Amino acid sequence: MKTKKGKITVALRRLWLYSGERAEALKRADYSCEECGVKQSKAKGREQKIQVHHIEGIKVWNEIADMIYKHILVNPDKLKVLCPDCHKETHD
Repeated sequence: MKTKKGKITVALRRLWLYSGERAEALKRADYSCEECGVKQSKAKGREQKIQVHHIEGIKVWNEIADMIYKHILVNPDKLKVLCPDCHKETHD
């Protein structure tokens, strides 16, 4: 069974949402929009979300998914189940 591209996209989005890079950008901008200055708020009735935008865009989603299929989500015939000690030994 092959992992669907949608599942890869969800995992990458989760990685991005909790990344140090995204957190650093938010902190640098003082949790405010860098265009209009509106500040993020979680106050009831005054909720305001702030998003972090990739200036150069992400135009390679399919290529990223293909690389994940090629190097990580490989055919099970190319996988070997090992105990932690044997796994470590294969990498040493």
